[in-house]
Amino acid sequence: MPSLFLSSNPSLESSISIWSGPLLVLWLYLPGYLANTAAMLGGKWIPQLTGIEPKAIDGGRRLGDGFRILGDGKTWNGLIGAIIGAGLLCILTHSLSENHLVENGIFLDPLIWAGPGDWFWIGGEWGAAFIVGAFLGLGCMIGDCTGSFVKRRMGKKREGDESSEAPLLDTLPFAICTFVVGLFLFPNTLVGNMELIPSMFGLLIITPIIHRLTNMFGYWLGLKEVPY
Repeated sequence: MPSLFLSSNPSLESSISIWSGPLLVLWLYLPGYLANTAAMLGGKWIPQLTGIEPKAIDGGRRLGDGFRILGDGKTWNGLIGAIIGAGLLCILTHSLSENHLVENGIFLDPLIWAGPGDWFWIGGEWGAAFIVGAFLGLGCMIGDCTGSFVKRRMGKKREGDESSEAPLLDTLPFAICTFVVGLFLFPNTLVGNMELIPSMFGLLIITPIIHRLTNMFGYWLGLKEVPY
């Protein structure tokens, strides 16, 4: 490992503020936050590349309330795309920020303080970065599916061009699950540093706006049928 990868966990309190903290968290968790975009790409590209039709995760099954468990919008293609895309994105953020120290701003290496002794250190630093990103993407998808499950139990499923009218369930579950995965699976990295929890709450406040802008961009690119 390069010498700039710190061997211990110095306090972050002196280097983050009410503004820089949420931005730092957004950078570190960018693979999870953009996993939904990767899922959209996977949902379209995997069938085109493989000829395999999208398969709904719930297999079309319904519960006693008559509603689908998750719906057609949650597919295995999208799940695979989200995990792979998030892993690749974490490799990118690692490569862009591996020489940045804690004092240098918000674009910090997600692998700071990690090393060969960590469970996810497989295939060197690049393999470790992919694994961290992949699990953040998986956390995002678990949260996204959880929100979809709850919406359908409440009868707020999306129909065609009509919104589910549950914006918080569309946004907060994926972010919360992504944070939980990072904190519990990667405690020895900057991603899992407990001192970032207040900044995570700060980011949660603006997450619905970020999510809406991302979906509008996906709609503009033709990756989504609706802009939400």
